[in-house]
Amino acid sequence: MSEENFVPLHFDYVDIEEVDRRSKAIYDNLRKRKSIREFSSKPVPKSVIDHLIATAGSAPSGANKQPWTFCLISNSDLRAKIREAAEKEEYENYHGRMSDEWIEDLKPFGTDWHKPFIDIAPWIVVMFKKAYDIVDGKKKKNYYVNESAGIAAGFLIMAIHQAGLATLTHTPSPMNFLQKILNRPENERAFLLLPIGYPAEDAKVPNIVKKPLSEILIEY
Repeated sequence: MSEENFVPLHFDYVDIEEVDRRSKAIYDNLRKRKSIREFSSKPVPKSVIDHLIATAGSAPSGANKQPWTFCLISNSDLRAKIREAAEKEEYENYHGRMSDEWIEDLKPFGTDWHKPFIDIAPWIVVMFKKAYDIVDGKKKKNYYVNESAGIAAGFLIMAIHQAGLATLTHTPSPMNFLQKILNRPENERAFLLLPIGYPAEDAKVPNIVKKPLSEILIEY
């Protein structure tokens, strides 16, 4: 281990009472987050989205390979193509691909194959994971790609909410049409589609609850 590869850590230490206060404030804020399917077309400055994606890009990753690409889409023609392709795949899902159990589990959410938010939200982000890098025409291995992309996606979702906006994790399956429409290279695989913007004024969300801490925490 070479010392020249390291720099001093700059860490803002705070007393434990403040740590406790902040942890509670984060929980109180994040538990209000909801996945939104009804969006407003109210504009959001691109600078805001730049900050949010840069936050996602600060996430940790296997060997710091940062195996992700974020495609930001506002062009209406391109969005129309994406919606058409997404709805085609989702129609097939709801009419034969998904099991009866899956369909039943989705009923509380009121979802179907229609995806109007792709046209309505001011911004669409398609996140790609990079199965491997291509450097000087040669393949370079990436590590823990799914885990790394998942962490970055979590950073982005949290940042969107903290900034005062809403999003939805949309995963039409299969998603390879996104690679084709956006002309992404062979080493990239679509991971998530996220509309970003304000909720519609009359937006409604499913009346669901998260599991309590007692059901998700095991102490040793």
